[in-house]
Amino acid sequence: MTLESATSERAGLARVALAGLVWGSIALFVRQIDTSPFVIVFWRVTVAGFVTMIYLLARGRLGELAELPSRKRLAIASMGVLLALNWVLFMGALQLVDVAVVVLLGYLGPVVVALLTPLVGKEPFDRRIVAPLAISLIGTIVILGPRELNFDGGPESLGVAMAFAASITYAMLVLNARRLVQGVSTSVYMLGEYIAAATVLLPAALFLPGPNTVIEWGSLGILGTVHTAATGLLIISALRTVRADRVAIMTYAEPVSAVFFAAAFLGESITLSTAIGGLAVVTGGLMVAHLQPSGTPEGPQTLTGRRKDEI
Repeated sequence: MTLESATSERAGLARVALAGLVWGSIALFVRQIDTSPFVIVFWRVTVAGFVTMIYLLARGRLGELAELPSRKRLAIASMGVLLALNWVLFMGALQLVDVAVVVLLGYLGPVVVALLTPLVGKEPFDRRIVAPLAISLIGTIVILGPRELNFDGGPESLGVAMAFAASITYAMLVLNARRLVQGVSTSVYMLGEYIAAATVLLPAALFLPGPNTVIEWGSLGILGTVHTAATGLLIISALRTVRADRVAIMTYAEPVSAVFFAAAFLGESITLSTAIGGLAVVTGGLMVAHLQPSGTPEGPQTLTGRRKDEI
């Protein structure tokens, strides 16, 4: 374990936390768009893909995606389809169930990641994450509070099922990205994902009503540029040096920031339970940030010597 690897991992965790904070403002922009979640996600990934393409073109690296082995391109494309499914499930659930319920179920994803990382990632289970994971999960539950759900087979039941499915697809995305990103620059990986996601959602954009006001287009532009391209760069680059389970835990910054954004811009009050729960979530994240790298075979130390233009 070296000072360089510890610094690299902490920098990665900081990038994940920043992405989580930014994601907390997604609802502010989604509420400005009156259309199907399929259409919202299509334009979100299309804008993000365009931004990423311009970045690669400016650096003379646009052809790198085509130069990857066909098997690698197919694997990245499959992650793009999964990404589209994850976002559609999450936004669709928001239209059917209370936001608090959707977020609570959605944040079962990091728990799934932490539990499955030793199996899928072939990394030994890090018992040190149990305490911060429990603290963060409990904090999220305290923030959202208990909710009564009516499982009568109606729209609410469908929404709950979609939210739970979103948590599973999230876990699959994080776990597989940790493996696939090795040997591929972050921006190239992202472009492959966005192209696949936009392709699979194209029929929805062609046949369903789309945005038609300046506010709606502006909100989609921000969602695509800031909440997708920029945060995707932060997350994928962090996965090079940080275990998937730690990345998942640090994304608990999202529900905390979502609460404060709602209070600042939507007039929703911050209760005592919200403050206590938020403190617990932040505490869990800080505990993870201060853990020393585990030194697994796929850990940060194996990434030294990579080119500096990985992004």
